[in-house]
Amino acid sequence: MWQAFRNGSTYDLRVHEPLGDDPMTGRPWGPERTVRARVVALLLLSGPDARPGRVAALKLSGLQITGALDLSGGTVAPYVEMNNCRFDSEILLPECRFNTLRLVGCSIPRLEAARLHTEGDLHLPRCRIAKGMRLTDAQIGTDLLINQIVVHRDRRGRSIAADGLSVAQDLQAELIETRGEISLRGAKIGVSLSLRGSRLSNPYGRRALNAPQLTVERSLYLTPAGLSSHAYDNTTPPYGLGQGLGNTPARGVRMQRFECQGGLRLDDGRFGDAVDLQDARFTMENDQELSLRRIQTPELRFLGDRPDRGKVVLSGAKIVTLVDKSTSWPGPGGLSMGGFVYENLVPLGHFPLARRLEWVTAATPEYAPEPYERLAAVKRNSGEDSEAREVLLAKQRRRRETLPLAGKVWGVVQDWTVAYGYRPGRAALWMAVLWAAGTLAFSRYDPAPIKADEHPQWSAPLFALDLLVPVINLGQDGYWRLEDGWQWASACLILLGWILATTVAAGASRLLRRG
Repeated sequence: MWQAFRNGSTYDLRVHEPLGDDPMTGRPWGPERTVRARVVALLLLSGPDARPGRVAALKLSGLQITGALDLSGGTVAPYVEMNNCRFDSEILLPECRFNTLRLVGCSIPRLEAARLHTEGDLHLPRCRIAKGMRLTDAQIGTDLLINQIVVHRDRRGRSIAADGLSVAQDLQAELIETRGEISLRGAKIGVSLSLRGSRLSNPYGRRALNAPQLTVERSLYLTPAGLSSHAYDNTTPPYGLGQGLGNTPARGVRMQRFECQGGLRLDDGRFGDAVDLQDARFTMENDQELSLRRIQTPELRFLGDRPDRGKVVLSGAKIVTLVDKSTSWPGPGGLSMGGFVYENLVPLGHFPLARRLEWVTAATPEYAPEPYERLAAVKRNSGEDSEAREVLLAKQRRRRETLPLAGKVWGVVQDWTVAYGYRPGRAALWMAVLWAAGTLAFSRYDPAPIKADEHPQWSAPLFALDLLVPVINLGQDGYWRLEDGWQWASACLILLGWILATTVAAGASRLLRRG
């Protein structure tokens, strides 16, 4: 191993049998494959110089390392890569500095790496970590790659504790399995965060992913991944990555969707391009949430399965474009979006206005005008004025439910007659009906003139129209003496005419006005 380090070559103790080389099995490895952690630490921290024309590097394959590998606070200059190795104690790397560190397909009891600093990559693909890993305040110079890792919880219930983590480029965590909470509070990702095809589970607490104030400069992917044929190739980068939906999967590639058993929290997150939940599946208890409070992103692709339980919370979120399906949103009581701001709607599949109104109703167990007004504004800005009026009409009908009895009765009258003014054609129809009724009634009446020498010729149609149409004088009103019930009839026509004419004028102005 000492000479391999000086040569920069791989020290390989594999037996070239699948079961015998798998560090995850319980099969014992003999002393001929065992090396003490103190020797590994000595090589990394104070190793010999490289041979002339060589670069010193620690490359191990198929070794069992006994004792805790403690490099706390040290600076490791050589390149480090360990493939299919078995550690019988934890790896301690707090405040340690590396250029690049790769542990591929290794069995590790626990990884303690708070405030770790790497100039290059940190790769941990296909490792199995029994008691959690800690990367709190770690700084990764380029990529953090943990694809297909399996991590169980620590004594605090966390599988991955990475609060304050900083990754200069991508954090790739595709097809991973966790049994505890992933904590990414205040983490910063320089490019994208991919959890494609991963399965997060935390039966011990409320959340499977807890990432408030997460910053991702580009996109967060909670989408399916393809299990490719080289998924178990342990030696060649990219170490059996799953194939995301961004690329067309090859024929016969099995797709594995992102699944989260437990709550997910992304409150106050900032995402430069998008948050993509294509085909994501969330399994929650009644007290758990898919919480997207106050997130900001140009695009939210809410295209997963409808959660059977739990709640989806979008309160205060600011989205430019919302891409969604009608089958993705939960029903009444399962959605909250007070203060949710979005500018464009891009529905996929059949998503009629009636279903969109059900979406708003589900988010407002108690009447609130804001979601209706936001939806109407978006519809109007996209040129769908008729649907915008239907939304505002639905808002008035919902508001009517909160009014006292007198208000409800008056609301029903307004709805039945003129649809609160949002269907001006109905008001015009009522005016025509009232004009016809007034004409028929006054054609059977021959009133006496107020002044015998100053009056026009009596015309029942013109008189009824003069009463109905306010402001305009057709030369009939004010010249005839009406008695008994005819006075009440004319007063009713005048009152109804003002109401209906105002409604028609308001409706016409809305049709002509844009924006």
